[in-house]
Amino acid sequence: MGRKAVFVNGYGSIGRRVAAFLAEDPQIRVVGVGKQSPGAGVAEAASRGFAVYVPEDRAGRFAGADGVAGTIREAVRDCDLVVDASPGGKGSENKARLYGPAGVAAIYQGGEAVHGEGAVSDLLFNSRSNYAEAAGGGRRHVMVGSCNVTGMGRALQPLRDRYGGRLARFDVTLVRRWADAEQEKEVEDTIEMAASPHHGRDVEAFMGRAVPLFLRAVKVPTRQMHLHIMDVRFSGEAPPAAEFLETYRDEPGVATLWTATGTAEVRRFADSMGFSFADTGLIHVHANMTSSAGDTVRTMYSDDQTGIVIPENHMLAQAMLFGRPYAEAAERTSSLFRAAEKKRMLEERFAPGPGAGA
Repeated sequence: MGRKAVFVNGYGSIGRRVAAFLAEDPQIRVVGVGKQSPGAGVAEAASRGFAVYVPEDRAGRFAGADGVAGTIREAVRDCDLVVDASPGGKGSENKARLYGPAGVAAIYQGGEAVHGEGAVSDLLFNSRSNYAEAAGGGRRHVMVGSCNVTGMGRALQPLRDRYGGRLARFDVTLVRRWADAEQEKEVEDTIEMAASPHHGRDVEAFMGRAVPLFLRAVKVPTRQMHLHIMDVRFSGEAPPAAEFLETYRDEPGVATLWTATGTAEVRRFADSMGFSFADTGLIHVHANMTSSAGDTVRTMYSDDQTGIVIPENHMLAQAMLFGRPYAEAAERTSSLFRAAEKKRMLEERFAPGPGAGA
């Protein structure tokens, strides 16, 4: 199977991570990355060995910058797939102006939409729920869910697989971080409430409405992950907490932690272990916050913000470029991402103490 050429248009929080990960795959050649404006990101991309492509009408602003290889339009023309990692809302403009006219397939990020005017696709991808639709349908334009939406797929789909018709509803409160750790965006001293968060609609786009989902969201002044507070309601008696947690034992994208006291502690450990960008790329079910009573299991899991969508982009690229079956793609992504190793290290570090139990 020949190598495929991929261009990453955008080099912010997501783009720099996606480019670094795709470069680890010997079957993918990263053509380069797109930058809209000069600055430190250009030098960083060049130092990592990525050619930098710029807008035609802004080329003069990059005069003298190392690593500039040409225009974004030229890069799009020369690739098999674009991963659009531009700021939210710009992907639809890029589709209309660049990718569509060039006939090039593209992956979009969670800042875009699959509903209404400006929708970039009619498929919102979650590898754990609808991988086959992307791999077998000849899709040319597909959107990856946001970090919160991606994490919810990892948490909810295994429960649907195990409990099926016993599930009555999900009640989820998203406690969202304000900004990524490396972003310069100011963290405001407030708890911001969202009257109509998009996350519920997005999850229903790939999971359907067979099990009702009730969702609300707040944003809090932290840069250290998201936290999802979830009540899972069953028809009849809920399973014991230990059985519920067992659902995630063999899930490569989920680690079960017992002794973590906060999200920053998890990220500090990831950084100390040399995880790329200090990301785990997983969700972390907090076993010590999980209990069962009556018809309800109450639990919490932390979601590794931007890092969690990086393996999702790789999974989708495999579907669109190579049409790989799910099991093969999941094994390849997990191996390149060291998912099993990260899961093991996290679960060992935050293992239950003597006498602990669900």
